[in-house]
Parts: sequence; C-alpha cells; structure tokens
Amino acid sequence: MRLPLYLCAVLVSGFGTTAMWLVSGIWVKSLTGSDSLAALTAFALWAPALFGPVLGGLVDRVPRRPLLIVANLAMAALLPLLLWVDRADRVWLLFAVLVVYGTQGAVHESAEAALAAGALDPERLGSFNGLRMTVNEAMKLVAPLVAAGLFARYGGGPVALLDAATFAVAAGVFALLRVREARIPAATGYGRGRIAEGVRLVWGVPKLRALVVAGGFVMFLAGLNGAAVYAVVDRGLGQAPAYAGVLYAAQGAGSVVAGLAAGPLLRRVPERGLAAAGLALFAVGVAARALPYDGVALAASGVIGVGLPWVLIAAMTAVQRGVPAEAVGRAAGTANTLVFVPNAVALAVGAGLVAVLDVRVLLPVVAVAGLAGAALLAGTPRARLARGRALGRGGSTAR
Repeated sequence: MRLPLYLCAVLVSGFGTTAMWLVSGIWVKSLTGSDSLAALTAFALWAPALFGPVLGGLVDRVPRRPLLIVANLAMAALLPLLLWVDRADRVWLLFAVLVVYGTQGAVHESAEAALAAGALDPERLGSFNGLRMTVNEAMKLVAPLVAAGLFARYGGGPVALLDAATFAVAAGVFALLRVREARIPAATGYGRGRIAEGVRLVWGVPKLRALVVAGGFVMFLAGLNGAAVYAVVDRGLGQAPAYAGVLYAAQGAGSVVAGLAAGPLLRRVPERGLAAAGLALFAVGVAARALPYDGVALAASGVIGVGLPWVLIAAMTAVQRGVPAEAVGRAAGTANTLVFVPNAVALAVGAGLVAVLDVRVLLPVVAVAGLAGAALLAGTPRARLARGRALGRGGSTAR
C-alpha cells in the first residue's frame, strides 16, 4: 500500500465529513428552531454503529478496495439531494441522508481496517493507525471554520456539495491504490453465524477483549466529559459558549501529537501499556478541567487529546494484529460497536447528570474511574504472573 496516497484519501474525506457533521445540527436548528431535533442529527449519524458486526460481515464478503471506491461514490451521488432541504418540512430528507452517511461511515471504518491489516506488516500497523488519527484530527482544526463560514454565507447546500466533492476525490484516490488484499474465502455464508464469529474473534481472546473494553470504557467517560464541557465553560471559567471551540481546538492539537507518537511507542511497548497510559492521561486531564483557570483548562484539553486516542489506537491495532486478515472486517465492525456506542449512551446520561451535579463533583468522579481503569489495565497481567509464580512454588494456594 502506498501510504502517502492512502493518507491523502483520509485527509480529503475527513475534511468533508467533519464539515458535514458540524453543519447538520446547525442546519436543522436554523430551519426548525428546535434544539431537540438538532441534537437528533448526532444520533442519526451514530445509530448505524449499533450494526457494526453486521456491516463488518458484509465487508468480509467482498474485496475491500472496490468496496471503498463504491461506498465513496455512492455518498458523492447522494449528498447533492440535500440542496432540496430549504425549509422545515423537508428536514426529514436530511435525517435520511445522515442515517445513510452513518452506515457508510461504519462500513468505511471496517473496510479500511481490513485493507490495512492485509496490506501492511503487523509492525507498521501502529504507525499507520497513529498517522490516520493525526490526519483526521488535523482536519478537525480546519474544517469547522470553513464549514461554519460557508453555512453562514450560503447555507447548507454548498457544504453538502463540498462534502460530495471530497467523497468523489477519495474514491479516485482509492482507485489509484495498488494493494494486495487478503484472499476472500470461497465459502462466504452470511448470517448470524458470521456475525457471531465477529463477536467471538474479539470477545474470545482475553487480550483483545481487555483492550476493546478499555476503549468502550474511555469513550463512555469521554461522553460524560463531553456533556459537561459547556458547564465547564459557563460555570467554571465564566466564558461564553463559543469558548468551547477553543477547548476542542486544544484537544485536537493534543490528538495530532498523540497520533504522531503512537507508532514509535507501539514499537517499544505493548498495546495494553499504551492503552493504560492513555487512559491515565485522559483521567488526569478530566480532573484538571474542574479547576476554574483558563490556562489549566486549555492544558487539560490538550492532555485529554493525547490520552484518549492512545486507547483507541491500541485497541484497533490489537484487533488488526490479532485477527486473521480475512476476518478483520467483522472483527473491526464488532470492536467499533463496542467502543463507540457507549459514547452515545454517556452523552445522554451526562446531559442529565450535569443538570443535577456540579462539574466540580462530576469531573473528579469521572477522573477517579479513569485512573482505576488504567490501574486495572496495567496491573492485571503482572498480578496473573505473580499468582502463577506463587502457585508454582507452593503447589496450591488456600483461599
């Protein structure tokens, strides 16, 4: 695989996706005046992640590169329909497109993971996932400004056309890739058996199970932290709501650093060690956000931006390395469901908690949970080894 060419596709697609995700909520709010409907745009985009094992099974039935080309071209053709969304009674079309968008995203994530696992040496997967994270996060520093400016000047239609163009370019880049894919087995039955196999591949291996659970746990905590961000800005820092954008920018800058560092670190430490370190850093950053100082809040956001991606990169790299190449699609789809669905749940839970709890209480509790999880993740293998040695010396141990 020509990595620079692939990263070009990630960059272009990531720019359009970030722009569209931001604008969709603003678009619905501007047409309907409804905060609840605007919030539902995020749900429409996240909901297809629930079907990750099913969509991952689809990925393992077909060659991945052609699938990526077709999926990107399909979205390029679909998005111009949103030019028709110019009044409140047509918002349903935007929601329908967003559900398809989220489905395409889930397929895309699984197909990319499977394509990389079959094309790259296992030792390079950590660097690949880190660079991919860096490119995506870098786009989050630029795309929101462009999208907000376009929407303010011309409305949502041009943003949809821009996103369609990025999908078309990404399809072209994937068409130029020359990659040797893993062989698709001749017997490609589809149904509950293959879906269950995706779950078994992830859940049946203790190492993968621990890392995927850690990913889901940190994303749940991230959802609680994200739900509290406006309370931090308003009650803690005394700033206008727009200041949340500054905190997100600082977090994005931290994520860029995290992606660049992940590859070299994964050549020196196991995935579990990187995940534990990332979870601990995330927890420290969340705790620091409870302090009412702008400088501390910015630094804390940067630390969160470093820690959170390390857990996710470690989990996906372990799945790619630990699963046969022809089954990575359904394993990655299952892992993505287990990792990202807790975030959507936590956003709803956090919204309720922020209404009844002071963030100076909520955030330290989240931080303590994160540190406990990091300690458990880092300490379990050592504890098992110690128990094994004790059993070896004593023959048996009474409890």
